[in-house]
Amino acid sequence: MDDTKLLPRIGSKIKINIDKVKDRLPSKLIEQISIDSRATIKGYKMSDGRSIGLIVQFQSGQENWFFPEEIERG
Repeated sequence: MDDTKLLPRIGSKIKINIDKVKDRLPSKLIEQISIDSRATIKGYKMSDGRSIGLIVQFQSGQENWFFPEEIERG
């Protein structure tokens, strides 16, 4: 049976799980996420073949991408 998870829809409100991303992000972005982890999904990104990335926009307007397992429902 296929074990694929459905991706969150574009426009969904989410939160970044900082514990799952702090080892790969620049300190300035970690600081921003620590202050406010809320974001909105803006699109999808093909990644390294492991998964599809989620392009998110933070309240500040800055955009970045994350793997689905690095986010939580907002």
